[in-house]
Amino acid sequence: MNRDFIFVRDYVIDCHIGVYAEEHGTTQKVSLTVDAHLSQGIRATRDVMEEVPSYTDIIDAIDEISGAGHIELVETFAERICERLLKDKRFSSVRVRIEKLERGPIRGVEITRARAGV
Repeated sequence: MNRDFIFVRDYVIDCHIGVYAEEHGTTQKVSLTVDAHLSQGIRATRDVMEEVPSYTDIIDAIDEISGAGHIELVETFAERICERLLKDKRFSSVRVRIEKLERGPIRGVEITRARAGV
């Protein structure tokens, strides 16, 4: 199995997230780490960006999802990131770790999802 991956580590954003009343109408800092494993045979052989996905694709997905409105659950945010990235067949699996940095001790979730049949 191809273990090559593209990653974004410790990407901190202000996000409208949280299920509790005091979390609505305000942002919280969250840190995201995403490891997106490449599908078999995906590699840069000609030194051109079109051959491989980019870490910019990961950042753009995070920004688009977080910018779409309030997200109740950190788990939902992680699922949406995985779902979005796995639409790109150049990725075989995605690991997402989200940490809420405010409102007490750092806490969060980490999930790993793979494309069906991989």
